[in-house]
Amino acid sequence: MDYINDLKRVVEVNSYTKNRDGVNIVGEIFDEWLTELGFKLVLHKRDSIGNHRHYKSPYKKNFPKLLLLGHIDTVFPPGKFEYFIEDDAWVYGPGVCDMKGGNIVLLEALREIKKSGLAIQNIDILLVSDEETGSDDSKFLTSELASEYQYCFVYEAAGKNLELVTGRKGVGTFFIDIEGKAAHAGNHYSDGNDANLELAHKLQALVALTDLEKGTTVNVGKIEGGIGANTISPHAKMTFELRYKNSEERERVLQSTEQIVNHSFVSGTTATLSGGIQRDVMQTSKDSLTLLKEIERITEEKIVAEERGGVSDANIVSSKGVITLDGFGPYGDGDHTVKERALKSSFISRIEMSRKLFAYFIENLKF
Repeated sequence: MDYINDLKRVVEVNSYTKNRDGVNIVGEIFDEWLTELGFKLVLHKRDSIGNHRHYKSPYKKNFPKLLLLGHIDTVFPPGKFEYFIEDDAWVYGPGVCDMKGGNIVLLEALREIKKSGLAIQNIDILLVSDEETGSDDSKFLTSELASEYQYCFVYEAAGKNLELVTGRKGVGTFFIDIEGKAAHAGNHYSDGNDANLELAHKLQALVALTDLEKGTTVNVGKIEGGIGANTISPHAKMTFELRYKNSEERERVLQSTEQIVNHSFVSGTTATLSGGIQRDVMQTSKDSLTLLKEIERITEEKIVAEERGGVSDANIVSSKGVITLDGFGPYGDGDHTVKERALKSSFISRIEMSRKLFAYFIENLKF
C-alpha cells in the first residue's frame, strides 16, 4: 500500500483554495506522478488561485474519450488542520476523502494499468484548484473541455455502501439588495420606507417556494439591514440559496424569484437581484443508468446508486451532455471538519474497480 505514503505526501501540504502556493505544490506532485505514466500536461495558469491541470494521454481518433475529474484544493486555511495520521482501519487528514484520496485512487489504478503493459489512451485527467469555493473560475474551463468527452468519472468520495452517484441537485446563490428611505422612527415614522420590512415580506415569499416533495429548497441564510432602533431602515440585504433536482423546478423558482424581487410589498422600496446558478443539476438519466449496469457487468460487482443533495464538478460536466458518474473515490466521512477520515479498505476496492474499468475502456475504446 505504497499509495498511502503518496496520500500522506499530498495531504501534509496545505492546499486551502486561497493558498495558491500550496495548491500549486500539490499540483506539481501530481505532475510528477502522471507524467511518469505518459500523460502530457496542459497547464492553465491562474494569478490569484492555483493552476488548473489537464493531463492528456495519446488519442486514437474517432473513438470515445473518458475524462477523470478531480480537485486538489481543500477547505482549511494554514494552521487550522494540517496533519496526516493513520490506524489499522482509517487514514485521517484534510482531503483524505475530499478529495486527495480520490485522486490517489485514479492515480494508483492507472499505475496498475501501466504495470500490466496496457498503453493508456483516450483517457484524460482534469484536476482543478477551486472546487471547494464553487469552481467560480474552473467551471468555465471544465464546461469548455467537456465537449471533448463522451464519458466522465468523478472521484469524489464514495457512499457508505460504496455507492456511485448518478444525480446531484443543482445549486444557485443569490443576493437581493433592497433600498428604502430613512426617517426618524419617532418624529417622522410615516415619512420612511422600511427596507427591513420589505425584506421580511420577500423572505417569507422566497421560502414559500420550497417544495420538499420535489426536492426543491430555498434557504435565506443571511440577512442584514438598517441603522438602529430609532431609524426606519433605508437599506437591507439578504443572501439565499436554491437547490433543485430538475430543470423544471429551477425555472419555476427563478421566474417566481424575479416576480418577488420586482414586486414592492412596502410602498417606496425597490430591490435588485444578483448572483445566479453556481452548478446546474446533474439529473439521473437513462444513459447514466445504462453505464452503471455496464460497470456492474465489467467489474462483476453489484453497484448501489444514489442521488446527493450536495454538488460537485460532476454537475458541470453532466449539464453539458457528458455521461457522468460520481463517487469513484474512497469511502470517508467528516469531510469539511477536523475529523475527516477515509476507510483504508475502500481504497483497495475502489482502485480495483477503476483498474478494471480503465482496462476495459482501453481495450474496447467504449463502455
